[in-house]
Amino acid sequence: MVTLSNVALGALPAGIAWAGYDRTRVTPGIVHFSVGNFHRAHQANYVDRLIAAGGHDGWGFCGVGLIDDPRERAKAAAFPQQDGLYTLTECPPSGAPTIRVIGSIVEYLFAPDDPEAVLAKLCDPAIRIVTMTLTEGGYNIDDETHAFKLQAPEIVHDLAHPATPRTAFGYVAEALSRRRAKGMAPFTILSCDNLRHNGDVAKIAFTSFARARDPELAAWMEAEIDFPNSMVDRITPATSDADRERLNAASGIEDQIPVFSEDFIQWVMQDHFRYGRPRFEEVGVEITEDVWAHEQIKLRMLNASHSMLAFPGTIAGYRLVHETVADPLIHELLMQFWNLDVIPLLTAPPGMSLTGYRDKLMERYLNPATRDQTVRIATDGASRIPIFAGDTIRSIIEKGGDVRRVAFLLAAFARCLGGIDDKGERYTSTEPRLTAAERATALDPDPRVFLSLPVFAGLGMNTSPAFVEAFEASRRSIAERGTLATLAELLRS
Repeated sequence: MVTLSNVALGALPAGIAWAGYDRTRVTPGIVHFSVGNFHRAHQANYVDRLIAAGGHDGWGFCGVGLIDDPRERAKAAAFPQQDGLYTLTECPPSGAPTIRVIGSIVEYLFAPDDPEAVLAKLCDPAIRIVTMTLTEGGYNIDDETHAFKLQAPEIVHDLAHPATPRTAFGYVAEALSRRRAKGMAPFTILSCDNLRHNGDVAKIAFTSFARARDPELAAWMEAEIDFPNSMVDRITPATSDADRERLNAASGIEDQIPVFSEDFIQWVMQDHFRYGRPRFEEVGVEITEDVWAHEQIKLRMLNASHSMLAFPGTIAGYRLVHETVADPLIHELLMQFWNLDVIPLLTAPPGMSLTGYRDKLMERYLNPATRDQTVRIATDGASRIPIFAGDTIRSIIEKGGDVRRVAFLLAAFARCLGGIDDKGERYTSTEPRLTAAERATALDPDPRVFLSLPVFAGLGMNTSPAFVEAFEASRRSIAERGTLATLAELLRS
């Protein structure tokens, strides 16, 4: 086995691709918060290809780890040991996967151990873009008021201790305050999360934090900083210990932090980068003002259907997405959801076929090589359902349409919170947005209690008699007869 490092790049095993550029010439121009698998398979992959094409040596990544837990600490140790390198295995629906070494992350900082090093990097004039993958629920926006939550404990800490922040908001505000004091230009802030208008959401979050700290800083940010909207897409599973062994055996490389993904990839963004940007369009990124149309289709067709398969799939006993979608009942549920509930409410951009996109999604879900996990997709459903399925749910209710499929989705989510599937097997249901008391409402005799949780504010589920009735019927049937029996009856009716 080859131990991954800069030295090893000249002696990689046969069949392992490496772009061959001189990494000693690459310097960070972008800081990225939260260097998870998705970032490494998506944004870092695009930039790796740009550097390889030439003319982008000043656009490497400095990755920043924010969360102080054992997994992130292990990653923080692995990055310098491997000189920031890692393998990316891209898995097509059929045929052999391709394995490449990615080298675009040329620096990595673990914020809990050295906050000042992160702040110093953010104050480097070479840094012209700050990107982030904070997750859908990571922008600290109140579900009911849509305002930034200033009383969240980590935000309270960062406002009180600006020199030792814990959040991306605290780091960015302190760095921008220092840059402003020195007469330096700021940087562009680019969200890479699955949110409607993610740039607009990021602007609300970052400027709201800054306003609570210093109104003049917030005004300067609003006037001087771009927050482009963007849409990102690539299915990237979590990497388990077994996956790590499997990937390393296939590559012949001892990699502590390998990542694998499907072979499909997409990135759409607005061209709002007044302080410069890489020439993303040279590697297939679509630059357009109409990001909204793309993100609506992606959120409502891909992300929402991910939830539609993950919750019932998990409680039916499935753990892998391709096995879940191969079940004829769940396959048909997705097709009905797309054809009857989603596509009639969407308008495609010129040249795009919604049925073609639907068929490509099904092909991607059936890809056995990605081995994506239902439990991973079911994580943080309280954040994901309103973002991904909220517009569809609201529109169906407002139009007096058939609510049974989306009500089944909510019933499956409620059941999923229990952590035990129909076969009696346990799994971990992770819901950071819900308190223990809120989770318990999934079993409340009155279905309106669960449907009235603050995370669902504005969807109208609790005030729709038809939705409440359909939700309760599915919830009761799942408890008494099981998920697949309930689904079979729903599809027949």
